Amino acid sequence: MATKPMRRINIIGHQNPDTDSICSALAYAWLKNRGSLEGLYEARRAGHINRETRFVLQHFGIKAPRLCTDVSPQIKDIDIRKQAGIDGEMSVRAAWNLMRDVEIDTLCIVDDGGALQGLITIKDIADANMDLFDTAVLAAANTRCSNLLETLEAELVVGNADARIDSGNICIGTSPEIMEELVKPGDLVLVSNRYEAQMCAIDCGARAIIVCCGSAVPRTIVARAQEKGCAVLATPYDTYAAARLTSTAAPVRHFMRTKELLKFSVNTPIEDARKVMASVRHRYFPILDENGKYCGVVSRRNLLNLHRKQLILVDHNERQQAVDGLEEADILEIIDHHRIGNLETTGPVYFRNVPVGCTATILYQMYGEQGMTPSKEIAGLLLSAILSDTLMFRSPTSTPQDEAAAQELAVLAGEDIPTYAEQMFEAGADLTGRDAEDVFRSDFKVFSRGDAKFGVGQSIYMTDKSRAAAEELVGPFLPEASRREGLPMIFYMFTDMKTQSTDLMYCGSIAEQIVREAFHVEPKDGKAWLPGVVSRKKQLIPPLLAALQAHQK
Repeated sequence: MATKPMRRINIIGHQNPDTDSICSALAYAWLKNRGSLEGLYEARRAGHINRETRFVLQHFGIKAPRLCTDVSPQIKDIDIRKQAGIDGEMSVRAAWNLMRDVEIDTLCIVDDGGALQGLITIKDIADANMDLFDTAVLAAANTRCSNLLETLEAELVVGNADARIDSGNICIGTSPEIMEELVKPGDLVLVSNRYEAQMCAIDCGARAIIVCCGSAVPRTIVARAQEKGCAVLATPYDTYAAARLTSTAAPVRHFMRTKELLKFSVNTPIEDARKVMASVRHRYFPILDENGKYCGVVSRRNLLNLHRKQLILVDHNERQQAVDGLEEADILEIIDHHRIGNLETTGPVYFRNVPVGCTATILYQMYGEQGMTPSKEIAGLLLSAILSDTLMFRSPTSTPQDEAAAQELAVLAGEDIPTYAEQMFEAGADLTGRDAEDVFRSDFKVFSRGDAKFGVGQSIYMTDKSRAAAEELVGPFLPEASRREGLPMIFYMFTDMKTQSTDLMYCGSIAEQIVREAFHVEPKDGKAWLPGVVSRKKQLIPPLLAALQAHQK
């Protein structure tokens, strides 16, 4: 019995991921998989990778994680019925027998490559069988002789099993007198053991005769049939049963549904599938895999047996920063270094929150606790995350643990911290070919306090010239970003790493008042200069939240 493949557990950071979010997800997946990025645990990303992070990944030769913006349940998260597709040449009789044997009322027809061609239901077969006057059905369907042999459990006495029936009607030959009027050239004639009837059918130009009741076929009939090019089949069924069965030898492709098929992909959201299913009376629906090939069917009942996606969150624990559909997933762990936000879980989880400057520092501690040493590449990712989040230890969020971890990781990665950090920050600050939205989303997070909701972005620059260029590019975009994000206020930090200061730009009806009250400065032209402020988490968010709380009273 085949075992079901193990479901992956996704390790994912926040939306608009920064270097810590991406690198920590990759490093934790490596630790969980005990030294490999290929395994049960998979690092994912919740947004586009910024230039700094792209430089880091390329520098250490690590492939970027796959994108995941929504963890709502999909068709792939339920037990799909792995009913094999059938060949369109299968007879209606064989299809009906298969439906009865496996207890299903819908079969899917596929080509040799596995592509879905159509489907046939028990109702389609019933409708076909009830059309009693369609005596030309075998010819209309270009039926293989082998289908007829299988359906009637017949022996081919004369003829070619690979031949096709492409003309004529189905007739029952009772007597020579009647057949002379009834049988036309090319017809298929069912006859009894009467010699005269068999010979008359052949002489009337029948394409094939079916000798019923298991009767022996005389040599003279065989010789005459060969002379006239008439096939001879001998079936054990009596004439009545054979007549009923003959039309069911037609291939299912002749009756299958091909237009406006209701099918789903394995990536179709469950909610979308549920709405479609509720609008029609079909019972089973075809499913296509990642490559668009048929892989099974699903029914309404299958939707009840849902396997929620399993997640580990890194570098965030606030709902506003997480991927969509989080409420419909199972959170197993949270590894973070930010304030504890408003995220709820359905059950107890492993929650590790440490007041250090970077999630990667916590992960490096976990490596030591588990007796694992990161590879050169993973050490490089962890080092990059720490340097990025702590601004090479200049941020007030930086702790001795961060610096000690970075020094050890630099040795493992073979990097000189000052030289590598400058390359990394310069890559992140490069504006070549970038538009305002690209820069804006390079590191943007949403926060809330009470009824107030706002977004804060940050970009870090090595020179005053590059910072000024970024401000000129992004500043006019902030109102549009506020509209797109549905946020009443947006703040954006343009941080100069060398001078340890930030130009804070903002938009929103009360944003300027909040900045004035939070930092006791006088903004000018939509911008406030904040000397010594470089940390969003420790130096910007707390004063903003305090000012918003006071404003709400």
